[in-house]
Amino acid sequence: MTIITSPQELFGSDLYVDLRPVLGRELYVKCEGLNFGGSIKMKAAASMVAAAERVALITEDTVLIESSSGNLGVALSAIAASKGLNFTCVTDRRCNQLTAATMRALGTTVLVVDEPHPEGGFLRARLDLVRRLCTEDSRHVWLNQYSNDENWRAHYETTAPEILKRFPDVDVVFIGVGTSGTAMGCVRYFRDAGSSAQVVAVDAVGSVSFGAPAAPRHIPGLGAGVRPPMLDSSLFDDVVHVPENDAVRMCRTLSARGMLFGGSTGTVVGGAHTWLNRHDAGRSLQSICISPDMGERYLETVYNDDWVVDHFGPQALQPIL
Repeated sequence: MTIITSPQELFGSDLYVDLRPVLGRELYVKCEGLNFGGSIKMKAAASMVAAAERVALITEDTVLIESSSGNLGVALSAIAASKGLNFTCVTDRRCNQLTAATMRALGTTVLVVDEPHPEGGFLRARLDLVRRLCTEDSRHVWLNQYSNDENWRAHYETTAPEILKRFPDVDVVFIGVGTSGTAMGCVRYFRDAGSSAQVVAVDAVGSVSFGAPAAPRHIPGLGAGVRPPMLDSSLFDDVVHVPENDAVRMCRTLSARGMLFGGSTGTVVGGAHTWLNRHDAGRSLQSICISPDMGERYLETVYNDDWVVDHFGPQALQPIL
């Protein structure tokens, strides 16, 4: 039995789903969405807030502010509510409506950016708004997940050690890249621990994180319109770019087998599936991929037939397998 006293206490992240019955490979999904924030972002949020508290950056008058495509916003909403703090989340129109509603239910002020920056996309537009609001009101404290070392350190101290403890002989680990906090924390830990595992970054087509050209993206979570400041691409063994329609198809492949995962998970599993098909003909590699969140917040998008057809065409309704 586990008893917690506040929502930021972490639990349930040591659950793995075996995808051998679905994909025919020894690929395990580490489920990180089973907490009050509903995603892996709860780890980074708790770490960043705790660090800010240690240096007295947060007071009773503080208004936390952050740019988020959704998941970190929900995590910070839960933490802020538990501490009696005000929180403003700057997001954009790609944010799932259920995610925005969840933040508002937790007392968060949600500001939605409708127009992307002509060069940096929605992320640049969100960051510009955050900076302007901080200039206008000194009560704002911006934790800045994009360059805050506590983002990657949270996963160096928790996520990566959890994987190696459970799977000490893992051959390949697939990690999605958004702010790159999860990926950087894990790859640094694997390197420092002397693990022989290959670490493969998974990005969305249209993201500029690894130097690919920018293109419109519709699924929040992975990918970026501005290269993440903390990303060191040299530490990864490989990178896979996954088209969003393939991410949708993988989500639906898994949901057809009773597993309702989020869009980011569909991207990561899709990337793992593609990479393993190319590099593991003998199907001998033990592999792990990290699932950032579950699928309930995507019911109006990834799992809505009309939305899928409007954005990707009818072929995206077909499962991968």
